[in-house]
Amino acid sequence: MEYRKFGRTGWRVSEIGYGMWGLAGWTGSDESKYNKALDFSIELGCNFFDTAWGYAEGLSETILGNLMQRHPGKKLYGATKIPPKNFTWPSKAHFKLEDCFPYDHIIAYSEKSLKNLKLETIDLQQFHVWEDAWAEMDEWKKAIEKLKQDGKVQHFGVSANRWEPNNCIKTLQTGQIDAVQVIYNIFDQAPEDELFPICQELDIAVIARVPFDEGTLTGKMTKETTFPKDDWRSTYFVPENLHSSVEHADKLKPLIPADMDMPEMALRFILEHPAVSTTIPGMRSANHVRGNMQSSDGKKLEGKLVEDLKAHRWDREPTAWSQ
Repeated sequence: MEYRKFGRTGWRVSEIGYGMWGLAGWTGSDESKYNKALDFSIELGCNFFDTAWGYAEGLSETILGNLMQRHPGKKLYGATKIPPKNFTWPSKAHFKLEDCFPYDHIIAYSEKSLKNLKLETIDLQQFHVWEDAWAEMDEWKKAIEKLKQDGKVQHFGVSANRWEPNNCIKTLQTGQIDAVQVIYNIFDQAPEDELFPICQELDIAVIARVPFDEGTLTGKMTKETTFPKDDWRSTYFVPENLHSSVEHADKLKPLIPADMDMPEMALRFILEHPAVSTTIPGMRSANHVRGNMQSSDGKKLEGKLVEDLKAHRWDREPTAWSQ
């Protein structure tokens, strides 16, 4: 496992982190399997774990708290997120700060997260949605200053809305934010345009989420793929999205090197960018962990392949189903 500087925090985090949404609230999650996968990831050098209260109302946080208790001798970094008060993902431009993150709500949900995580302090607390129109408002700043002063949170971050990577740049420039979580993968390359240069200039950590485009960049989905009604992907992969996503993924298959599969190629593409501190694939089995962790070995993709992959950039706009 290779490690990278996590912005100005002083942390060294694993290039491949662990996205924990799929462990709670998705169909197909098996507690015994995902606990083995989590333990195995630590054995292979993973030290960064990303969760949120919104992942099954704190269940994913509880899973992370239990993991940390099983490995008391390891320095593991835990990142979680405050849900918006209106529980609407993503936020909309007309939402007001008081709709999403009033002072008392920020404090209360940080306390809930601490209880679930069984910790005295949260390494990284993030706002689970964001609007840059809130950048200069004082209420959220006062809340994070209070939590830091009380020793309950070490650092704060923002999670950028899907396909809106620039909708947090003014907020980063306030100096209050140490990390930004953003969708970045072979298709979603827009963060390279404005967000990444700002993060490099300000020494802000970048967490690249959705490395597999919610599954299409594994190369295993087809136009016939379906999900149970209680799985959020059933509303995300509507035919309009599913068919187009599969078509875009299929065009990548001829580029996959003989010694790797599509998921490995997807992760290695993300790690090519120096602004990225870590990427957080979701993993529910030891096989997923083994396959993803091997992508962090310091080896680079061939330059020609990187250029070919850049040509598969797919710029999209938020829609009713993009969530």
